[in-house]
Amino acid sequence: MRSVSKAVVLSALLLAACGTTPDTPDQVTETRGPTGAVPQGLDEYYGQPLTWEGCGDYGTTPFDRKALAAPGLRCARLTVPLDYSAPDGDRISLGLLRKPATRSGERIGSLVTNPGGPGAAGLASAAVLDSAPLNERFDFVGFDPRGVGSSEPTVRCRTDAERDEQRAEDDGKDADLAEIDAEQRDYAAKCAERTGKGAAMLANVGTRDVARDIDVLRSALGDEKLTYLGRSYGTRIGTVYAQTFPANVRALVLDGALDPTQDAVAEVVNQRRGFQKAFEDFVAWCVQRQDCALGNDAQQAQAEFKGLVMPLRDRPVSLADGRVLSFGDAETAVVQALYSEQVWQTLNSGLAELRRNSGRVLMALADSYEDRGADGRYSTLHDAFTAVRCVDDERVTDPAVLLEVDRQYKEAAPFLDDGDPPVAAPDTCAHWPAPATGTRETPTPKADLPPTLVISTTGDPATPYDAGVNLAKALGGALLTYEATQHTAFLQGVKCVDDIGVAYLINLTLPPEGTRCS
Repeated sequence: MRSVSKAVVLSALLLAACGTTPDTPDQVTETRGPTGAVPQGLDEYYGQPLTWEGCGDYGTTPFDRKALAAPGLRCARLTVPLDYSAPDGDRISLGLLRKPATRSGERIGSLVTNPGGPGAAGLASAAVLDSAPLNERFDFVGFDPRGVGSSEPTVRCRTDAERDEQRAEDDGKDADLAEIDAEQRDYAAKCAERTGKGAAMLANVGTRDVARDIDVLRSALGDEKLTYLGRSYGTRIGTVYAQTFPANVRALVLDGALDPTQDAVAEVVNQRRGFQKAFEDFVAWCVQRQDCALGNDAQQAQAEFKGLVMPLRDRPVSLADGRVLSFGDAETAVVQALYSEQVWQTLNSGLAELRRNSGRVLMALADSYEDRGADGRYSTLHDAFTAVRCVDDERVTDPAVLLEVDRQYKEAAPFLDDGDPPVAAPDTCAHWPAPATGTRETPTPKADLPPTLVISTTGDPATPYDAGVNLAKALGGALLTYEATQHTAFLQGVKCVDDIGVAYLINLTLPPEGTRCS
């Protein structure tokens, strides 16, 4: 899950009817579905053939294109209804990627993955997924959720130039409420205008629909039951799938969970608390170093930090390429670095550089968070993030509630508090051209849902530890605790976590209650 701005109030399975048809030297069409239960009226979708081909046309960012160029990868498009209540109506397509199992004779099925967001494309994350034991037994399958990446149409709201301009002008100062409202209204209107199929697409881009898309994908892949790995927001997709199609689940690994017991406001405030804790952990690491950019007194480090970034509100730092490091970009850079201990050295270097009136390192961190490539082009991650949140969550429009939310938001993370009084600022969702379709109902254990595995990290800044505890309890699944400060843990080089997760996915073996890794 991405951190959000204060304006947002965040044994082997046999293939059924498998056939292949050669198309061109680079294409092979397979029909493996329908498999398992098929909802009424959706036979055509569940039984659709998939034409696998090279992935050259599927990458939408430089990182994606590089990842998708690896040998052995195949891509395809899955057709789904725009609106599941009208399956005979408009159709949309999702980009898919498959990294075939390396031991086909021991293949269990597909491992479907989602990296989070909402709004993150999933093809590259599956392409770079690194686990030889899992890839021996599973095809790795990534998908770009509806409205994202190579899926068509794509949610798009702002141009690259508009994104650059907005970031350059972000001084963190609160504008007039009427001006803020006009900006949010304009943004929502641009989303409807620039997204293919307009408001109809924006009404059907939420988690409820993504979960249904995954069940179509499961069947088209020829898997009777779903094996799924979801990280961050991908845990919400997995949770909704488990509640909607419990009998269709084989195994779920949910890593870096969103709390199913919280509303959107509480979720965002708790996320801010998570980043405050991560900042304090960074400080504790930094002050032990002679080169710490915040000095060697932990009690004074937060003040030192503010002394570095607050002047950017009035005097952004000019960069060699003509851009400027704004106050907003500096805060974004810090948030990006706090996602993992592995980036703390880079953050320290960036803050030290800022002391010398240079913003090169911090801007690179901010660009990474904003998904801006070296070519100046942005992915649509953040536009899709907004679109999903606006239909997933209840809108908050009461000024009194908005004021209290901003107060809590500032209080939760003092290192990011700009010192201005709270404001009752509306967000884009107040003007969204489509109704909310999601719910925040607490999930319940289902009799036909097999045991799931939730992984939660004690110092996770974006999805705090207790969220994973609550999700495991709600689903009646197992909890694996990882002691560290970072966002998500599975298949990131932590042998203890990886061994447990791999054993579960292959053999459905769960760890004993209270298992912890460090």
